[in-house]
Order: sequence, then C-alpha cells, then structure tokens
Amino acid sequence: MSNVQLILKEGQPEYAVLPYKLYTQLVEDAEMLQDIRDYDEAVQAIADGEELIPAHVVYAIIDGENPVKVWREYRGLTQQELAQAAGISASYLSQIESGKREGTTAVLQAIARAMDLTLDDVVYNPPEK
Repeated sequence: MSNVQLILKEGQPEYAVLPYKLYTQLVEDAEMLQDIRDYDEAVQAIADGEELIPAHVVYAIIDGENPVKVWREYRGLTQQELAQAAGISASYLSQIESGKREGTTAVLQAIARAMDLTLDDVVYNPPEK
C-alpha cells in the first residue's frame, strides 16, 4: 500500500490514487466477498426451508407450458388428486391446464395452496407472439 497517494482537502484524506493493478485486485476481492455473502444467504435460505426448483420446471414454464400442469407433474400429483385438494372437478382442472378456461382467482389460489405455491407461481402468462 506504500504506492498509494492520498490527496487531502482541508487536512483530511479526500481521494486515494493507487496503481491500477492494486485497484483491479481490490475490485476482484470485493466481488469475491459478495459472492461469498450471496452463497451464505442461499445456504441459509435453504436451511430455513426455501424450496429449490429444478431447472426443467423453470424452463418448461418459460417455454410457455401451463404452470399448473408443470407444477402438478413436478409435485407428482394426478389431475384427480390436485382437483380434489383444490376443491374443484378434475374436468375443470383439465380445462385450466389445457388453456380452455382461465380459472377464477379463487380457484387458482386454491390450486396454488394445494401445491404449497403462491398465486404468481400458477398464473399462466402465455408468451407474446
């Protein structure tokens, strides 16, 4: 750090001029520290019960598949099991999954609750064409 030059203003350090190599090392160290903090937060979130979502679930939804169907299959539920847990008919659930019906907010909330999800997780937003 002996190559650092301090510029004073009214007798107090205002700026530090340092070699570029030292600057880049400080930036890399700060980024590494942030990565470590992010990792620690993720580990704690998992320990606190946050669910890890496999990439194939995320990609299926991003690719435009119906999120209710994607989540139902990921949870290992049949249409009949999910419909019963949500208090709706299996045919209504089938129509929601196929896009023939949208489902009311109350029904989608019931479906989400039955799979331990949020409403945002099951709302279908088809990709724009």
